[in-house]
Amino acid sequence: MQLQLLINQQQKNVDVEPDMPLLWVLRDHLGLTGTKYGCGMAQCGACTVHLDGSPVRSCVLPAQAAVGKSITTIEGLNSSTGKAVQKAWDDLNVVQCGFCQSGQIMAAAALLEQKPNPTDADIDNAMSGNICRCATYVRIRAGIHRAATLRVNTTISAEGLV
Repeated sequence: MQLQLLINQQQKNVDVEPDMPLLWVLRDHLGLTGTKYGCGMAQCGACTVHLDGSPVRSCVLPAQAAVGKSITTIEGLNSSTGKAVQKAWDDLNVVQCGFCQSGQIMAAAALLEQKPNPTDADIDNAMSGNICRCATYVRIRAGIHRAATLRVNTTISAEGLV
């Protein structure tokens, strides 16, 4: 079946079964491999993407459910918030192995869009569904606080943070 999806602000036509998980459409049919397969049961968060700005688990979301909605993957996270999170991650060396980090970044960016200055409790609550096998949770929390500060104190240009 032909589905038309809006991914990273670009219309994409894909010929897939409507119940195929969005994760496999992104990775196998469109080559957007930044979104990771972790558990396949929406438990780990590695597959997190934004659907109309909200974080969702793409491993269990049927592609048909994303038709008519805006999908943002890690490759398309170009908002000022997304750039601030990515810079904070880099500044603080948040990543250890990196496998879960695209999902972590997507969840963090969604949190900061909803709560620009989150408390530790807000962060813990929003990030609780994202598992990091390397246990970089303290660095992830620090990265979110840093990104919140960057959003307030920095201008975002087309090239990144300045």
